[in-house]
Amino acid sequence: MSKEFIYRELLNILEEENIKVEEPMKKHISFRVGGPADFLVKPKTEEELSKVIKFAKKGNIPYLIIGNGSNLLVKDGGIRGIVIELSDNFNNYEIEGKVMKAQSGALLAILGRNALKNSLTGLEFAAGIPGTLGGALAMNAGAYGGEMKNVVKSVRLMNTDGDIFELSNEDMKFEYRKSILSKEDYIVLSAVMELQEGNCDEIKKIMEDYANRRTTKQPLNFPSAGSTFKRPEGYFAAKLIDDCGLRGLTLRGAQVSDKHCGFVINMGEANAKDILDLMFIVKSTVNAKFDIMLEEEVKILGED
Repeated sequence: MSKEFIYRELLNILEEENIKVEEPMKKHISFRVGGPADFLVKPKTEEELSKVIKFAKKGNIPYLIIGNGSNLLVKDGGIRGIVIELSDNFNNYEIEGKVMKAQSGALLAILGRNALKNSLTGLEFAAGIPGTLGGALAMNAGAYGGEMKNVVKSVRLMNTDGDIFELSNEDMKFEYRKSILSKEDYIVLSAVMELQEGNCDEIKKIMEDYANRRTTKQPLNFPSAGSTFKRPEGYFAAKLIDDCGLRGLTLRGAQVSDKHCGFVINMGEANAKDILDLMFIVKSTVNAKFDIMLEEEVKILGED
């Protein structure tokens, strides 16, 4: 199936401005690296999304759903098929009483700030997380003792046939940094979250404390995907890396942050291979010294 044919078919579904051809993925992920996607599309409605999914499935065209790319590392060869980006058009939310309803492309930080405005507690941990709601649900994102499973009531999803259904909190099978979405190829459309009434000043104080911790302890002035490795059971990845003497280790344009060893950062001129090679060195060194194999928290995609 030629790219020209795919493009013409996508034009029957989407507005031309929402279809990008050979789009550099470094424009769409927080690591600021990555080769081109054959196509990057931005559906505006669930109907458009469903039609794109059905077209891709019928034509056996690979597709990938992304939010704002804050937890992704795309390889230098880019991504074949269709990348479907939801962060721009699927970002509406509303609050009724203690219930917040939000689409999957809504930024967690914005949802957290609006919970604060309504004196609702439960999303303080999310205020500084740079990702979207969809990504947060997929990996049960969390920080400072809070996580998505504590606030989610139900999630609205789409399957690969374009059919829409709902799952309860229990059905989502939330665990540490994973959910049913780690195994099933479902697309998050929206979620209902149940928060609790709280004191606005107290909520604000907690959020400011979390923001201060992030600013002082994390390398937020460099492109990265946040914590690069998952926390091994009974250990902290950053401490293991630091105890191996890897703090500040630099490989071409990539570096183990000297501010927080749990972050591999792009110092400005890195490509994906630089970052992946440095991650391999970190994993190998930690494994050799402590017999612990670190697992990436960042999701690695694309071709070499």
